Amino acid sequence: MPKILVVDDEEHIRLLYSEELKEAGYEVITAENGYKLMERIEDEKPDLVILDIKMVDYNGLDILQDLRNHFYDLPVILSTAYDTFKEDTKSIAADFYVVKSFDLTELKKKIAMALETRLPT
Repeated sequence: MPKILVVDDEEHIRLLYSEELKEAGYEVITAENGYKLMERIEDEKPDLVILDIKMVDYNGLDILQDLRNHFYDLPVILSTAYDTFKEDTKSIAADFYVVKSFDLTELKKKIAMALETRLPT
């Protein structure tokens, strides 16, 4: 069962993603910010990270750079309420980019695509 790490400072988003993704057959772990995130990834070994861009004390794009430096092949999906970040060159390092919605169809599609390239079939 693929393990997904959801990093978002909004509790309702973490809960929504957790519930929906567990129903879809994924193991889900969550983090409310980037604090000690590299250590957490080292310990938990998720197969994919869903990363919010705008968090109170953390910039998701900076976290993405750290992720790429430490775990270059770990799939990352940027999740944000603002599609303007697509223009930011730092966002290119992500595998996919999803605008937050209560309908997770698009997100689930991107997760499947990202995992397809990473996990052996």
